Amino acid sequence: MMKNYIACCGLDCEACEARLATVRDDDALRRKVAEEWSELNQVEITPEMINCTGCRIEGPKTPYCEALCPIRQCAREKGCETCGDCPEMDGCDKLNMILSNNEDARRRLKG
Repeated sequence: MMKNYIACCGLDCEACEARLATVRDDDALRRKVAEEWSELNQVEITPEMINCTGCRIEGPKTPYCEALCPIRQCAREKGCETCGDCPEMDGCDKLNMILSNNEDARRRLKG
């Protein structure tokens, strides 16, 4: 059985600094993540947005994970726990955004 902290796309939520900041209630880490993600994504992300328990775990999500992530939305629409459950996984352009540079995520999904 796949660990609950594996996101739909195969990323490891347990290692995600947004989740760590939430679990530890660490405002300094929230500020760091907000700054890094703002720069990386060229959008304003505030420390208040950095609250996430994990992609597939009950509880708060970042605005991106909750409503904007096309991979999470697709998996939920198809009723797949993760993309590893989807027969179209290997040819998926959405998922390839993650898997093209993250072999660990692919390995977790193939698990």
